[in-house]
Amino acid sequence: MSLQPYPDDPWLDAECRRLLGFGRRIIHPAGGAAWLDDTGAPDLSRPVHTWITSRTVHVFGLGSLLGVEGCTPIATAALDGLRTRLHDDEHGGWFGAVGADGTPDGTGKSCYAHAFVMLAGSTAVVAGLPGAGELLADATRVFEEHFWDDAAGRVVDEWDRGWTAPEPYRGLNSAMHSVEAMLAVGDATGDAEWHARVARTCELVVGLAASYDGRLPEHFGPDWSPDLELNRDRPDDPFKPFGATVGHGLEWSRLLLHVEAALGAEAPADLLEASRALFDRAVADGWHVDGAPGFVYTTDWEGRPVVRTRMHWVAAEAIAAAAALHRRTGEGAYAQWYAEWWAYVVEHLRDTRLGSWHHELDATNRPQATVWPGKPDLYHAVQATLLPRLPLAPGLARAVALSDGLRAPA
Repeated sequence: MSLQPYPDDPWLDAECRRLLGFGRRIIHPAGGAAWLDDTGAPDLSRPVHTWITSRTVHVFGLGSLLGVEGCTPIATAALDGLRTRLHDDEHGGWFGAVGADGTPDGTGKSCYAHAFVMLAGSTAVVAGLPGAGELLADATRVFEEHFWDDAAGRVVDEWDRGWTAPEPYRGLNSAMHSVEAMLAVGDATGDAEWHARVARTCELVVGLAASYDGRLPEHFGPDWSPDLELNRDRPDDPFKPFGATVGHGLEWSRLLLHVEAALGAEAPADLLEASRALFDRAVADGWHVDGAPGFVYTTDWEGRPVVRTRMHWVAAEAIAAAAALHRRTGEGAYAQWYAEWWAYVVEHLRDTRLGSWHHELDATNRPQATVWPGKPDLYHAVQATLLPRLPLAPGLARAVALSDGLRAPA
């Protein structure tokens, strides 16, 4: 098994296809993408989520571009779920989730979910899926009208169903996935304004990294003043945990390099420096800090572990960040981290019996399901098999489309 961040790595290609195979049953019989259990079977007791359905379009759209058999129908079916079941035809935009009876599971409209709809639409356009152009046009219109705050260069986190008033909360998680989505929209449409918006959002992250020694605040008030105490009483919240989220430091480290590559000469000068700082802090605070290998989920503001659970997505983002920094700098230390973290995934996270990766491990690296039961998400793991084999720009869908060497043989 070769574990180097280079395009011709056959192990990464095989792992990507193995993961895609695990998700072959993901389409919900009522529309959209289902939550998958440990075996890859749909858990029909759970609602259909917009973020999971959008990630399904993205992941299997990438599979379609790779030429993997069976991916195009899955991506198309998930796309249809976004256009129908999950779409709010009365007020516009998308519900966060819809129950088995078709009733919205909550009525708020979140930037997080809508960012993933934009990512889905962008990948679908590049993959040539039917209805992709209309979906992307709708998603970008909603984002521009409701979630993009042009005066601040940042995003609004959530609205009520009828778009009458935004919630006061602002979050760095939705901003992060908006950056990812805006890069993809710019790549898919050729509209440079989307990449310019990304640069403005990244200014916030660069400043936070410098001000908080590489530990990024996640939660903010409506004026973007940090709330460092939010959810101290429920620190393992899957979307709004207390403290610094190690995996997000790694994810931002990588994204800043994608932004730098996408903008070229127009990129801010300090993106690489901030990327290094975020990476170094996440590794120092998070990796193998409590007697066992693996990344802790969160730390407090002095770097002490708070939630010691090992999440699969954190390891995936660590791998992708190390590969990106190695590609950007050529420095061998990043390739060493990359190989070490893949070795950890193979030993502890990769499930060779039932498929995919265990989504959650305890502090001793035994599977558990307190935050993420089942295996609902292929997005992080699949991207970890692709990002090391592609340039920093353009984004994944466009890069896969341009890279004949990554496609399945005819």
